Amino acid sequence: MSELAKLDLKYIWHPCSQMHDYESLPPIVIKRAKGVFLYDEYDKRYIDIISSWWCNLLGHSNERINEAIKVQLDRLEHVIFANFTHESAINLSSRLVEILPKGLVKLNFSDNGSSAVESALKMAFQYHYQTGKPNKTRFMCLEEGYHGETIGALSVGTMDLYAKIYKPMLMDVIRIKSPDCYRCEFGLTRQSCSCECFCHAKEEFEKHGHETAAIIIEPLVQGAAGMRIYPALYLKKLREICDAYDVLLIADEIATGFGRTGKMFAFDHAGVSPDIMTLSKGLTGGYMPMSITATTQKIYDAFYAPYSEGKAFMHSHTYSGNPLGCAAALAVLDIIENDDVLTRANKTAKFLNETLSKVLLGHKNVGEIRQIGLINAIELVEDKSLKQAFKASRRVGYEIYKKALKNGLLLRPLGDVIYFNPPLNITQEECEKAMALCEKSIREILG
Repeated sequence: MSELAKLDLKYIWHPCSQMHDYESLPPIVIKRAKGVFLYDEYDKRYIDIISSWWCNLLGHSNERINEAIKVQLDRLEHVIFANFTHESAINLSSRLVEILPKGLVKLNFSDNGSSAVESALKMAFQYHYQTGKPNKTRFMCLEEGYHGETIGALSVGTMDLYAKIYKPMLMDVIRIKSPDCYRCEFGLTRQSCSCECFCHAKEEFEKHGHETAAIIIEPLVQGAAGMRIYPALYLKKLREICDAYDVLLIADEIATGFGRTGKMFAFDHAGVSPDIMTLSKGLTGGYMPMSITATTQKIYDAFYAPYSEGKAFMHSHTYSGNPLGCAAALAVLDIIENDDVLTRANKTAKFLNETLSKVLLGHKNVGEIRQIGLINAIELVEDKSLKQAFKASRRVGYEIYKKALKNGLLLRPLGDVIYFNPPLNITQEECEKAMALCEKSIREILG
């Protein structure tokens, strides 16, 4: 173990980790990065196929994003965002409104994804209160959803791995059984799916729609649940039922926004718009901690009144609208638009999925490879015919993760689901290298 790694373990408590595991797998000290590659202190190279928790949108140390931040740094590094503003935030806002789903025209800035979710929940609650519906105080969410790890975000994220211990602190939310197209309870395939599972949402709306302020969802991809992918039709049905019951629809696009699903936003696949949308991760290309909660004119207007009426949205963050983050985000938009990134990414996505399926789908423990955009999730199972999961104690995904690191590939698992979620500008050659290392790592653990 290097001296730097020893110092790390002496002082740092890492996120989403059981630190006991670090006794056998010490922290890897990364000294530099370029494109899809990370380089450690010994100059060993790793392919970052998960975009460092899904945020590195256009590769590490992207020259154009670097330059945009450097230019901004010499002008303005930060300014209070209450009663002050700056050109980068104004330009970013005007450009985002042009590409967001129709109707999302007002932007509230925060500094991370969980904070954007908190903003969305509070906004929805206060909107109903100020429009004469004080009984609408509860929230709906999909089971196995994930929306961050602050208390409000944990409340509407229902994965026990993150939330169970904190249950006494959390809000009482209404859980809806979520789509699971791999293990469809109606026996349908992805190709034949007509969202029969939406019956669960309909049932909960009939029971609780009158008291519900909003429902929050991860559109099309439930990330932390194992990259569960479901049809756009579900979003259309959800939009209709939310309108019928006067329930606000919150789209958590923190992980799916900015091209991750093959379109700019996941909701673009459905052709409908949410009432509130949260954005982060790819927003700044993974460079700067920044997030946005976007909403409609109608919701904004419910807060617009003389200060004495007490309708202001008293929600703030010190680094809201940070100029460096805005500069990075503007550079990201420039690259996506000028380089036709989505068209190129979709071509690469087709190649990646077809090749990955040929390489791995025949393996005895690969139950499914599901895909949307460049996201490919490989579900590993004990029994393929029964779709039976491995016993949790085996930690198959974690063992493959460790083996992949030795082989030079960063494959952080979601349980026993391993996945590819690379930068949008990854090349086919880089994909091939990552696939070869992935196959090697799986076979070294599972045969």
